[in-house]
Amino acid sequence: MPATLTSSYVHGASDVPLLGETIGANFRATAARLPDHPALIVRHQGIRWSYAELAARVEDFAAGLLALGLQPGDRVGIWSPNNAEWVVAQYATAWAGLILVNINPAYRLAELEYALNKVGCAALITATAHRSSDYIGMLNTLAPEIAESRPGALRAARLPALRHVIQIGGAAPGFLPFGAVAEGGRTGAARRALEEAAGRVQFDDPVNIQFTSGTTGAPKGATLTHHNILNNGYFIARTMKYSAADRVCIPVPLYHCFGMVIGNLACTSHGATMVFPAEGFDALETLRAVAEERCTSLYGVPTMFVAMLTHPEFGGFDLRSLRTGVMAGAPCPVEIMRRCLDEMHMREVTICYGMTETSPVSFQSAVDDPIERRIGTVGRVHPHVEVKIVDGEGRVVPPGTPGELCTRGYSVMQGYWGDPEKTAEAIDAAGWMHTGDLAVLDAQGYGNIVGRIKDLVIRGGENIYPREVEEFLFRHPKVAEVQVVGVPDPRMGEELCAWIRLKPGEVAEEEEIRAFCRGQIAHYKIPRYVRFVDAFPMTVTGKVQKFLIRERMAEELRAAAQGTAWQAPRKAP
Repeated sequence: MPATLTSSYVHGASDVPLLGETIGANFRATAARLPDHPALIVRHQGIRWSYAELAARVEDFAAGLLALGLQPGDRVGIWSPNNAEWVVAQYATAWAGLILVNINPAYRLAELEYALNKVGCAALITATAHRSSDYIGMLNTLAPEIAESRPGALRAARLPALRHVIQIGGAAPGFLPFGAVAEGGRTGAARRALEEAAGRVQFDDPVNIQFTSGTTGAPKGATLTHHNILNNGYFIARTMKYSAADRVCIPVPLYHCFGMVIGNLACTSHGATMVFPAEGFDALETLRAVAEERCTSLYGVPTMFVAMLTHPEFGGFDLRSLRTGVMAGAPCPVEIMRRCLDEMHMREVTICYGMTETSPVSFQSAVDDPIERRIGTVGRVHPHVEVKIVDGEGRVVPPGTPGELCTRGYSVMQGYWGDPEKTAEAIDAAGWMHTGDLAVLDAQGYGNIVGRIKDLVIRGGENIYPREVEEFLFRHPKVAEVQVVGVPDPRMGEELCAWIRLKPGEVAEEEEIRAFCRGQIAHYKIPRYVRFVDAFPMTVTGKVQKFLIRERMAEELRAAAQGTAWQAPRKAP
């Protein structure tokens, strides 16, 4: 990388080659090299498997899937919170040449029906229940034919492609128990079929479909290959200097790239140990897992780290085993990053930036970057990845100038499954993935995400980046978290609105927040509206859904204009 950039284009030149193998081959090689080394710890299930034990279970399940009649290239959905079966299914489908389809555990009937039919899932692996989700009940509502069908012979009117429904932790009528699939893979014929199928899998074959959030329309299925996600996990782990000595705490969801790529594939490509504290994120269980398993690395989105740092029992845990980790998924407030470095002992913590469509990471800070770089940027471009920052006409901008971040290279998805038009909108003729994120590259190649193009607020002709205002408001001693959005205004076009979650026990007034801003930031950046809330609307992965905040505020302002009483919710909508 040049010492000083003359334009906002960077290329992650590297003398470490890309891996030219499938996920199955890479996993088998690690298991052969480290058979007795701890591979998987799932605390809520009491599971502790070595690499040899995990590989045996993966092989059984992979062969069992093929014994059901599934063929390489068939899509297999998985609808479940974090558990050992999820991990087994991830590696088994890759080994057998099948395509795993990640389904958000929070999905309900309409979303599940859409996802399964969009990609034509021939099989679905489902949990029995999780929190308020009765998965078996929902499936029986969507496809009542299941209860009357023989396993493997399903013919459901609303799910025409689905033939097999595999249940984790149970055996409801018409469902095939997860363990029975593995048992069916232990015959000689099943093993031979697996060997033949694995021999045909190529690293450019699709291995995973992940649905985007769908905040602006129906979710799109990003189709990712072995080459995409294996290499991304491998280079993420290299950046953090992983080895078999590392034990990685993974409280983020497996259905998302954060769990299955940054988590699992980073671990298995280097022989590290995967540690799952609970089915879903739980601040206390995550702290316990780190302390009791002596984890060296910890993952989370900023809101997860906030939850851990502010937990009443935080000070009671010995976290000195931590060395590194990943904070990603949303912009990280500087103060939270500092507390992770100091109070959680994560002196080599890294920031990652990316998106599902790019496998996901394209920027990452290095463990030996100066502290100010790791606090204030998303690091530099990843190995073997290209990035450019362009203006509204597609021209590369000078360093220090905001523009849309575009990325190109091995990590860019094959496309959106069954949607060539949406694919063409996202990936241009030159192979650049247009992220929709506003970013800045400095002269040394460090990136900073300043917002989403759709989040940019234009107030009276002034461009305002909400992230900048959020960072300032976070300095207020009473503020725990803050989200800033633009809301419609008949005179200025848009005005700023800040939703603030205060620290426990604190009380504040709107005018106090505005007074804190005066004389410190430009007048047009001072929020006109301030609302105090107990929580933000969130995705399962911990991303704040700003579009919902905008919608709620627009409702409030319309009601106020009409003289109708309306109150912004204290709880997340």
